[in-house]
Amino acid sequence: MPANDPFTRLPQAASFTVTSTTVTDGAAWPLEQHSSGLPGGKDTSPQLSWSGAPDGTKSYAVTVYDPDAPTGSGFWHWAVADIPATVTELPKGAGDDTGSQLPKGAYQLTNDARVARYIGAAPPAGHGPHRYFAVVHVLDIPATGVPADATPAVLGFTMAGHTLRRAVLVATAETPA
Repeated sequence: MPANDPFTRLPQAASFTVTSTTVTDGAAWPLEQHSSGLPGGKDTSPQLSWSGAPDGTKSYAVTVYDPDAPTGSGFWHWAVADIPATVTELPKGAGDDTGSQLPKGAYQLTNDARVARYIGAAPPAGHGPHRYFAVVHVLDIPATGVPADATPAVLGFTMAGHTLRRAVLVATAETPA
């Protein structure tokens, strides 16, 4: 991994499989996954499917994070907690304002834009390419206990000791100068 590896200081976790009909690992986010503040952007969360979770899986969480944001702490675009262990997919657009496409019991935390929904990529013009880590976390607990108004960083801290596996898909985005 290049600099700013978001997993460097986290406990090691074996991988499993995450795929998407929306984006290919290593490719650019399609425009609809960009911020609605940019031309063509729609703030539409990607479709994600996963498989290969181990015995002992009690729930999942999904996060989308940009470690390259010029903040000193990156930028959290989306966090979904308490996805039941029986669920292996989130449809495109599940991260809208209503969260109505999320499975029963799952909920969105407020992101770094302070909204409980997916917010699309919007790297500063001329800042260069940014990486967006779409991650499915396999957890050994059925519920995180993290309040919906907590930050994704609090979710990450809570998950650190409960992560059995981690599946990562990395997309990129860049805004020309």
